[in-house]
Amino acid sequence: MTNRPAPKFSIITVTYNAESVLESTIQSVVNQSYRLFEYIVIDGASTDGTLNIIHSYNEHIHTLVSEPDKGLYDAMNKGLALATGDYVCFLNAGDSFYSPETLGNMVNTLEGTSLPDVLYGETALVDSKRHFVRMRRLSAPEVLTWKSFKQGMLVCHQAFFAKRELAVPYDLSYRFSSDFDWCIRVMKKAKVLQNTHLTLINYLEEGMTTANRKASLKERYRIMVKHYGAVSTFFYHCWFVLRLLLKPGQ
Repeated sequence: MTNRPAPKFSIITVTYNAESVLESTIQSVVNQSYRLFEYIVIDGASTDGTLNIIHSYNEHIHTLVSEPDKGLYDAMNKGLALATGDYVCFLNAGDSFYSPETLGNMVNTLEGTSLPDVLYGETALVDSKRHFVRMRRLSAPEVLTWKSFKQGMLVCHQAFFAKRELAVPYDLSYRFSSDFDWCIRVMKKAKVLQNTHLTLINYLEEGMTTANRKASLKERYRIMVKHYGAVSTFFYHCWFVLRLLLKPGQ
């Protein structure tokens, strides 16, 4: 017998008018073999069939909020405020756990009697039919610290499980990249970050509009300046651009 801890997970799904992609997300949660979790759904007062899908799984959903919000990160903050687990995980509509064994496999990586501050892993990209496309371009580093994100968001937000006590609210001044800022702020407070060496998430690959992508990149630059300093961020980006220009075949 081992004294492996059995943490409780707070899984939070934020959704709005997502009837076409939501059910696969819910099923990936309710079909987990590891049962020590609570499922929180925050809906932004959907006007399509989203709520009908949610209500068909009422017995599996511990908390449901459906009301207007101020955007994605406001809804995520509502979920955080309701969470009671040891870890929080955001699994938004369209995304899903990699397999029914994901939570159990994560728990099996734990050693000793204390829980790491952060658990993280890899992300697979899937298409609208849930077919595997490729692994995420940025892979999770063996050792992760708050300084790691100088190189970009090396761990997908959905594959980043933070202890609830470290999970600060999302900064609503960022419309597109507050998750990038959030992960850095959590890691600054964390002492033990554990790579599970597992693929944890299927991430729905959907094209972001060009305007939103530009806005997101601008926000990320601001966030990096805030955490890493203007000079460091500027020279890193210069080096990154130079590397792309010198890459063979470009």
